[in-house]
Parts: sequence; structure tokens; C-alpha cells
Amino acid sequence: MKIAVLLVFTAAVCCAASCESMASFTLPGTTITSAKIVSAGAFTPPPQASPNPPDPAVFKTLPGFCRITATLKPSSDSDIRIEVWLPAAGWNGKLQSVGNGGWAGIISYPALAAAVAAGYATASTDTGHVGANAKFVEGHPEKLIDFAYRSVHEMTVAAKAMLTAYYGYTPRRTYWNGCSTGGRQGLMEAQRYPGDYDGIVAGAPANYWSHLLPSAIWPAQAVHKDEASYIPASKYPLIHDAALAACDALDGVKDGLIGDPARCRFDPKVLECKGADGPSCLSSAQVEAARKIYAGPANPRTKAEIFPGLEPGSELGWGALAGPEPFGIALDYFRYVVFKDPSWDYRKLNFDADVALADKIDSGLTNAVNPNLKDYFVRDGKLLMYHGWNDQLIAPRNSINYYNSVVKAAGAAKTAESMRLFMTPGMMHCRGGEGPDRFDAVTLMDQWLETGKAPDQMVASHSTGAKVDRTRPLCPYPQVAAYKGSGSADEAANFVCKAP
Repeated sequence: MKIAVLLVFTAAVCCAASCESMASFTLPGTTITSAKIVSAGAFTPPPQASPNPPDPAVFKTLPGFCRITATLKPSSDSDIRIEVWLPAAGWNGKLQSVGNGGWAGIISYPALAAAVAAGYATASTDTGHVGANAKFVEGHPEKLIDFAYRSVHEMTVAAKAMLTAYYGYTPRRTYWNGCSTGGRQGLMEAQRYPGDYDGIVAGAPANYWSHLLPSAIWPAQAVHKDEASYIPASKYPLIHDAALAACDALDGVKDGLIGDPARCRFDPKVLECKGADGPSCLSSAQVEAARKIYAGPANPRTKAEIFPGLEPGSELGWGALAGPEPFGIALDYFRYVVFKDPSWDYRKLNFDADVALADKIDSGLTNAVNPNLKDYFVRDGKLLMYHGWNDQLIAPRNSINYYNSVVKAAGAAKTAESMRLFMTPGMMHCRGGEGPDRFDAVTLMDQWLETGKAPDQMVASHSTGAKVDRTRPLCPYPQVAAYKGSGSADEAANFVCKAP
């Protein structure tokens, strides 16, 4: 009751401090560079070195908020920029910090906007450098530590302190929300700093950095082995349609999605040309390249899996890793972190010695694969992971591998109390694809913590244009959504979650 009264009171009078007064707020190692009220609909994001600049329309419907920008210097070579956005009215009493993608290097403005629009106070960091590449690593080991884990923790500590000073009380709940690098950041928080967040949403986590990035080189080596091995983008639909023909109906309904690719036994050899190469078949060299993409990299000496391969259904996105050029994030990793040679050639990557070297150099710095979440779970922390089965950048079985490692470490019962993994049929990396890719994981997490009841499904939707044309329940792994046998395959109500 006291909390409810306090929330009503603060909604009426807003804040214990003015936004402008936050400019003089002091924290160790922190310089606040500005603190200003942004009027409703008035925010315009500053220019950033981003491959995908945000749509300005995203910010036009925002409510007013106090925008605080600051620089954090936890080491002598740190230069971590953060932004903390605090709703000027209608704050829900909670903090939602948001993650990055790739090598970060930018503030995540669209994610900040989404959080504020939902009533949250929110925070984002550039992780200590500017620019979406790894050139910052050269001669700056402290900046690599900032990127790996320190910046997010330091931002979290600062954001909580600023929020408390502004509103006059601490947040009732604290959440992390991120995908890809943001997913890795979330898992790193649970593993290294279990007291930072009550609930963590980690999508498609890039958490096994030293194995994920070699796996991104693997398809490039496969299709560029020689001229005959290259699979042109014009053949991706051919392979995709064949995979669907083989495995679409395994879940009881033919709907253009492979509901559980783990059960799919598709072999691209069925497309092998009977004669000369042509647009409607694969050459024998292309068949071999496709098989390698599905298989993923293995150690050539021990035959041990290095990282899972991409799944049947992912073919329309193969151009990211198997296109004309290798994946830039992986190139940067080996050029600037592992070999410190900007001219390093991806064709030279050795999947035995070089992966071992990457593991040695990382040594738990960037990798967030520790399955011991005891300290996070013991304080009733909740972890919600999700991953698209058609992910074209991070093989989805990596999330299953991590989930299973936690089950082994914590036990099935404790894991079921504190962790959920939702595999998403037809969804690509973080979003997009033919399957339902829109869902509100943060609200589901909030309900989980408020009620104490773990979610037994997460309803997702797919839209074409502005129209929703499909809904589907996402099921907690290892359950899958099974068609009930009648009704539209585009309606979630006609599916049930059950063991495969």
C-alpha cells in the first residue's frame, strides 16, 4: 500500500529534483555533460555512425522526459558515454536498461524511446567507444574490457543513482532488455553482476564470442573455396522451398514454417543438378557448401563441434554470412583482437589452432557462457531468453546449448523456477522473417516477477505492412507449438504447447 501511495504521489508532483539540477549531481568517475527536459515529441537523435539510422518518426510520439547524458571513466583509458531518460510524468516506478548490437559504439536511441513510451526510466551506453567496428581495440585493452562487460555495469550503477536522486526513491523493479550483443550483455550481467537486475530479457545472445565469430567465417570459407562452390542469392529461395517441402508439415500443419527445425532431416543433395549447373538446381560443389552451412564448424583434428550451424528455414538470409564478402564483425574480431593484423585474410583461419588461440585470448572476457547462475537465481532473479529458428547470424542452437548447460548446473526444477527459453519458428536475427516476430517479452517478464508465476507461453504476431496476419504461441523450451487439428493455422488459439 505504501508503494502504491508513493507512486500516486510522485505521478502527481513528479520529482524530488528538477531535471536541470541533475547537471550538478556527482558520482565517482562520472561527468554529467547535460541534463535537460525534452518536451513531448521534440526529441531528434543526434547523428551516429550507424548502419541503420533510426526513423525520426519513432520519436515523434514520445512523452516528455528528463534526458541526462554523462561520461564514465572507471579506468584511465575509459570514455563510456551513457544516456539516462527519466519520464517527466507517469513513471511506472521501474528501470529498463537496453542493449546494443554488433560492436556497439552507439547509444541505442530507438530502444530508449520504446522503454520511455512504455513508462520506464531507461538507460543506454555506447560501451566506451564510437563507431560500429573494432578498430578501437588497437592499443586500448581497457576499452576492450569496457565493451566486454564493464560499461554496462557502470552504466547500471550510475543510472540507478541518477534515477533515485531525481525521483526521490529507488526503482521498484530493474530490467535488462537486449538482443544479439544485447543478449550477451544480459547474460554477462546475470553471471558477473547478479545484483544489477531483477529480470533479464536476452534475445539471440552473442554470448560465445570466441566460437560464434569463427562460425561466421565458416560459411564464407565454404562458398569461396572456389568459384564452383559459391551459391548465388538467386538460389536461396530454391533451397528454402526444398527445406520447407521436407519439414514444414512435421508439426502437424503446413503453414510455410518449420516449427521445430531440430527434427528436420533435410539434405540439399535432393537439389543436385543431374547435368549442367542451372538456376533450378545446385552443383555438387554448391551442395557441399550448403551442407557445411547447415553443419557449422567443427575442429578438423578432434571433430568436436565449435558452434552449431544455421537451421533449415534460414536460407533466405544466408547472404549475411555466405555472400560476396565475409561478415564484418567476425573480420574485425580476428584482425583487431586475436591477430592484431588489419590485413589478416579470412581464408587463413584455422579451425583448430586459431580457435584455441581465440579462446585463450578471451579467457572469459567477452564470452558469457558460465552456466552457474546460482547467485542470480538465489535473489529471485528471472532470465527470459528467446531466439529465432531462422536466425541467419547466430545459430539458434547456441541458445539451446546454453540453456541446457544451466539445467545441468542448477537442476531442472530450479531452472524452471527462474529461466525460460522461447524458440521462435520462422524468425530471423532478433526480428524479421516469415514467422511471428513481434512479442512483448519485457511485459511478460514484469508479470512473471509481479505474480511469481513463470510464463507458460508467449504470444507472438507477424504483420504485413500494418496488418497482423498471423499469431502463434511461443513455447518454453523444450515444448513446441502443436496444431490442434482444426481452425486457422494463423491463429494462436488453434495451437497448444506440448513436449515434442
